[in-house]
Amino acid sequence: MARPPAAVRAQPAGARGARAAGRAGPAGLALAAVSVALTFTVAILGPSVMEPSLPGRPGQPPWSLAVHPSAYLVVALTAAALAAGTAGLALIIAATRQGWTISPRLVLGAGIVAAAALTLVPPFGSSDHLSYAAYGRMVITGHDPYTTTPAALARLGDPIARAVQDWRSSPSVYGALATSGQALASLVGGTSVRLTVFALSVLDFVAFTLTGLLLHRLARGDRARQLRAAAAWTANPLLLQVLVAGAHVDVQAVLFAIGALAVLVWLLPGRLPAGQRPESQPRQAVIAAGAGALVGLGFAVKATMVLVGAGLALACVLAWRGRQGGPAGWRGPVPVLGGLALGFCATAGASLLAWGPASLGPALRAGSYVSVGSPWRAVRSLLHHAIGIGEGTAEDVVKAGALVLAIVLLVLLVASICRAAPGRWPAVPGLRAPGGLRAPGGLRAPGGWGADRPVSGGPVSGGLVTGGVVAGGVVAGGPGAAAALLAPGAAFAVTFAWLTAWPYVLPWYDGLGWALLALLPWSRLDWLMLARTAALAFGYLPARARGVVMPAGLGWLETVGRTAITPAVLLAVTVALVVMLWPRPGRLRL
Repeated sequence: MARPPAAVRAQPAGARGARAAGRAGPAGLALAAVSVALTFTVAILGPSVMEPSLPGRPGQPPWSLAVHPSAYLVVALTAAALAAGTAGLALIIAATRQGWTISPRLVLGAGIVAAAALTLVPPFGSSDHLSYAAYGRMVITGHDPYTTTPAALARLGDPIARAVQDWRSSPSVYGALATSGQALASLVGGTSVRLTVFALSVLDFVAFTLTGLLLHRLARGDRARQLRAAAAWTANPLLLQVLVAGAHVDVQAVLFAIGALAVLVWLLPGRLPAGQRPESQPRQAVIAAGAGALVGLGFAVKATMVLVGAGLALACVLAWRGRQGGPAGWRGPVPVLGGLALGFCATAGASLLAWGPASLGPALRAGSYVSVGSPWRAVRSLLHHAIGIGEGTAEDVVKAGALVLAIVLLVLLVASICRAAPGRWPAVPGLRAPGGLRAPGGLRAPGGWGADRPVSGGPVSGGLVTGGVVAGGVVAGGPGAAAALLAPGAAFAVTFAWLTAWPYVLPWYDGLGWALLALLPWSRLDWLMLARTAALAFGYLPARARGVVMPAGLGWLETVGRTAITPAVLLAVTVALVVMLWPRPGRLRL
């Protein structure tokens, strides 16, 4: 009997793949829902080793029961939530890359509802929110949060400061805008820790929701990218636990970072008829100043948001350098870079003036720590204990090594960006995920962006640039349009290089990376980011030290999980990233 043609034989395999994706997508959503439900359960059970108590009057929000669950139960529930969330997100990534889809608005709405529900119950996972409450209380009571510690305020009998557990001896490491929000929450809560924390959670929920809506809007015009944005941020079960349920102020900083990106993406591209010159440099400088001002506001929440500003500047340099015209391309971005710097200095400088430049000191000191869950911790211990180098010198060596690693990773990431047309990264060899659908968008820009690749006309999808086409070998709108296309990838490259290399790591720091990754096509970077966040979230069960007595049977969570497994996974992610990015002969071109 004759065998059917190869094309016919291939169809059942494709159909099987579609059916598998059709099963994986709903299964992923179901697991994500289970994760959120378990997360909510841990929070509503009340104080435990995962959740610090919140003194306050009965009936005040956030609401919870007084079950007093065992450490084994809440740790198991939290770990199960993380496992379900990790598996669910992995299934969603795999299914959507194979063409499975669902209404992005439905996923976006579900994520917002989940975040709202988690706002109504007490935060857990760390005790950082108690420190936030104390810093706001310092402002209300006339103390400087950058020179006063919660322990010092507690000695004066303050009820809010007495509730602080970790970081009792540390002044605020957050910017003036974060401190203002904490002061507002303190005004609302008064002497009630519970009500103050609830007000802080509401601020975080608003920031989280607005960020999700911004990402949805940035991806307009492309259903696949809107679904990606919702899955990677708003309905991401890992972020819902470590960022929203943890009530971390980082989410407020991310809002301003994505806002800055949106300004650059929406306003910088030229929207002039074909044949006309791009928009004037003064207009570009004003737009860039607006974006820089938002980066400065993010900096005024948390200093690490300067990474996004560096990414936006990098995108502008690459866009103008990729322009045809030789050396003049280096002078082209000067007005835009000047606008970015001016806008940033205006808002960031104003925030430093509020409490004085010394207010940046605590953040700089905290940034020099080496986390237990970081691979650099083993390096520091080796230098100090095995070789005999002093602890301070060992920390300096670690910081220098981390800086070198960050630079190397950034160079590799930038080289990878330069191998792609604007808006197409990371759909390049090494990072492009095999077997999946082609990344959204069809833009191919020749010239400095790889004239050897085919040009595909048509609009840039994903809402990142409307009306941007390839005409005569140049991105319509000129370098401004190219910079807008490059901005999400460049900002992610700078952020991910820092996240991967820096020795002080915590799971909620990955929130910025996920927000930026949500605007990029599916790639192998998704798996690296998922592995990082999951390893850190499991490793910091819980991220608490004071006020917690863990049973002996759970001691392995720190000695094995946080100290060994988490650093090993982070190291594997770093090695995998280098291998993926390492240029083949003749491929490294900046």
